[in-house]
Amino acid sequence: MREIITRYGRHNIGFAWLFAEPMLFSIGVVILWNVAHNEGSSHHISAIAYSLTGYSTILVWRNTIGRCVMAVEPNAALLYHRNVRVIDFFLARILLELLGTTFSMIILFVFFMAIGLIPLPNDVMSMIIGWALLCWYTAAMGLLVGGLVEFSEVIERLWHPIAYFQLPVSGALVMAAWLPMSARKIVLKFPVANCVELFRHGYYGNEVRTYFDIPYVMLCNLILTCLGLFVVSAAARRVEPE
Repeated sequence: MREIITRYGRHNIGFAWLFAEPMLFSIGVVILWNVAHNEGSSHHISAIAYSLTGYSTILVWRNTIGRCVMAVEPNAALLYHRNVRVIDFFLARILLELLGTTFSMIILFVFFMAIGLIPLPNDVMSMIIGWALLCWYTAAMGLLVGGLVEFSEVIERLWHPIAYFQLPVSGALVMAAWLPMSARKIVLKFPVANCVELFRHGYYGNEVRTYFDIPYVMLCNLILTCLGLFVVSAAARRVEPE
């Protein structure tokens, strides 16, 4: 609650910005993609649906991990409270961002399906699994990157170019089936691309060719989670209440 009030305040629509902000970004991208890739394009899938299944996944990891950077310093005074720990700062920001992007994604999908611009999903459960794996990866990376920043501010500077580098290999902009075999193998080494492919598989079904490896993603997420928890635990011992 403190994080919500600190970030969005009590004025205007307040905490509703948690959902409205990612929705506005997504709507803007949907409009641009629909104009640039209309029904006359070489691909038979809807540009609106493609942009929704792609850009919404970008918002998840980009916003969440970005919020975990420098999460401790503004909240260090709260460590005077016995029940507040360093990991709570990260968990609060991770939870808020994941909730915001998830609800905005659901609202936009329901809205565009209700007005008939996009069809109903083929397999909702696969979409849920893909989204859940993506959220797990995001939370683990948020802990890892946020914890490493407490050891060196260089990590903060490095994360931004790394985030931009991850865009072309995230699977959100180009599907794995559209890539040459050599490029596809490289892209699918990144857990995010597998999650996006599974998410799109759930929406499109057999309409498109998708590639993903769920056990591989789970193994990567488990390793990243352990590393993230270890780094945050080590960083907590270096933090002193202000």
